[in-house]
This record gives sequence, structure tokens and C-alpha cells, in this order.
Amino acid sequence: MAVIHRSDPLSRIHPEPLDQTDFFDHLPDSLLLLVFNRIGDVKALGRCGVVSKRFHSLVPQVENVVVRVDCVISDDDDDDSSSLSPDKPRSSASPFSAIFRLLFKPLHALTQLLATTKRSSSSPSSSSSLSITGGEDGEIEQGGVTHHSPTQVLKNFNEIRFLRIELPAGELGIDDGVLLKWRAEFGSTLENCVILGASSVTTDPSSADNNATGVVVEDNGSIPESFYTNGGLKLRVVWTISSLIAASARHYLLQPIIAEHKTLDSLVLTDTDGQGVLCMNRDQLEELRVKPLSASSASKRTLVPALNMRLWYAPTLELPDGTVLKGATLVAIRPSDSKKEVCDVSWVSSAFDGSFGLAAKMLVKRRTYCLEMNSF
Repeated sequence: MAVIHRSDPLSRIHPEPLDQTDFFDHLPDSLLLLVFNRIGDVKALGRCGVVSKRFHSLVPQVENVVVRVDCVISDDDDDDSSSLSPDKPRSSASPFSAIFRLLFKPLHALTQLLATTKRSSSSPSSSSSLSITGGEDGEIEQGGVTHHSPTQVLKNFNEIRFLRIELPAGELGIDDGVLLKWRAEFGSTLENCVILGASSVTTDPSSADNNATGVVVEDNGSIPESFYTNGGLKLRVVWTISSLIAASARHYLLQPIIAEHKTLDSLVLTDTDGQGVLCMNRDQLEELRVKPLSASSASKRTLVPALNMRLWYAPTLELPDGTVLKGATLVAIRPSDSKKEVCDVSWVSSAFDGSFGLAAKMLVKRRTYCLEMNSF
């Protein structure tokens, strides 16, 4: 009788069960929250929330949240392709038409955000986008994609302390080569705003090596007469009004988020172009909750109070990195009834970073011009 020899030991036919211990479960919640706070991005956190029940319970405890908006969906029924995205070139326009468009575009820029809840992670029809209109529950269907209001996006986060929202582009349609940047702080109303502009920005690498501190091309320190006659002053007024409208529109749209999230210590609303930055600290956020803002009767934005302004101007400003600003202009703004003096330039020169911060520091050393503006 033939004997069949087994080539494999019994242990191979019936292997011992492997150790199924999940060492990730041994990590403390505090360490996982540290990782989630480093992630920050609200869409990535939404995906993390559907990985496991534990992740789902921890994600709402994240303190540092970043909302990045990918595109803006227009509510124009006549043009379904009128969405604004950072990939679309912005057409050149006069400064006056920029103000007209500005009354509407900030509403496109924040009013509706894509939810990053479980549905957005599992639905192939979801995308990061904005819409100006929405249903009673903060949702709207368009092209098979569900869009949600900012409150809907952030409603599952219970302990947000630091919130940053990034729009896909600045609201102000300016010509190529023109510089316009602003930074504003709000409480229940505007507290201060700094605007830096230049009619043209060019780069001269040859001057970078020989210019360590920046140079103002020689002049007598006064604004030339041509500034008033060739439309230079009018253009700066348009820049100022446009920036203030953009800032006040952003502030108005943040009300529901600020009311809902009382744990906030800091809120920043910016754009990928770096054109405008709205900042609010804990005291300013609390002020808005206690003292409701005054809305403009003309559009959905916060009413801009009567203002005192200081203006500095240089026909040509050469920065150490070779950047040359033509018609460089810096405007510092505070409400007329503010207890803080506009002439205190410490907050003005620190409003911007990098080479533009240096430009601001150079400009405040020049002759100061005082202006006033009525509420609007």
C-alpha cells in the first residue's frame, strides 16, 4: 500500500491566526487631534471623518480649520458657464466698472460652500465650489452637485478656534501689472484698513544687487500737479472705495459663522491672489456678537462709517529685490470716531509682509496727506 507523504506541514494547511492588533488604536486622542489640526483643510478632515467611528468623533473637536474655495458658481440663469475660477483670466476693466462689479461679486465669493460632511466624501458629484443662492436648509442643487452654505460646512465642528477661509480670487478686477492690496480689521464695524497700490509693477534684476534698503527716486516729497490732472487722484479714490466695499461685503457674509462658533479666537478671510485680507481677533468677534453690525441699505455689506485717512505717495519706488513700483500709494484708514490716531503709523507699516511690507515702511516716511470720507 502506497504511503502519501505531505510536502507541507500542517501549520501551512492550517496556519496560526495572525495578530490582528491595530496599534493605531493605541494612540491617544490628543495625538490624533494634533495631526488633524495640522491637516486643517476642511475637505480632508471630512474624508478623515468617514474612515472610522473614532475619527468621526474626533474631527468635530478640531480647533484649526481651513476652508479653501475652488470655484464660484454664478446665479445668472442666462449664462450657465459664468462661473468664476482662478483658471479663468479676468478681463481688463476701468476702475469705475470695478466698483460696479464689486457690489455683486463678493456675494458669489462666500455665500455658499461645499459641505465636507460624509456625503461630500462619498458622492462622486461633489466638488469644492460656491453658489450665491440656496434653499431654506442652506443647500442648492446645480448640475447634479450639492452646494452648502458656510454654516452648513462648519456646523459639525464644535471647537473651532482658528478659522481661515480662502477665496479663489480677489474681488477687484484690475488691469494686469497693477498692484492693489488691502488689509482690514473689523469688530461690529470697520476698525482700520490699509491699502497699498501702484499703477504699475516691474522688475529690474540689475538694481537688486546695488540696492540693499530700497530707494525712492529723487523728488521734492510732494505729489506732482499731474497727479491731480491726469486722473491719478481719481484712480486712488476708486481703489480706496473698492477695497472698502470688498472688505465690508466679506464682513457682512461672516455673520452666521461668527454667531454659530463662539469658541473662535481668530478668523481670517483672504484670497489666493493675496489681494485682500480681513482679520478678526477674539475681542472683535465678541463685539460683533454683542453689538450687531449696521448693514448698508444699498447692498448686502456692512455699512462703512465716516473715515479719517492718511495718504502717502511716491512717483517711483525701487525695492531691494529689484521690484519697481510706479505711482506707489499707501492709504491708512480709521473711523472718524476712533479713539486711536491714524497718525500712529506702527500698525500701517506692519500691515503687509515681504517686499510690500518694506514698501509700506518706505512710504510712511514721506509727506503725509490727510483726507476724509463720509459713511457709505
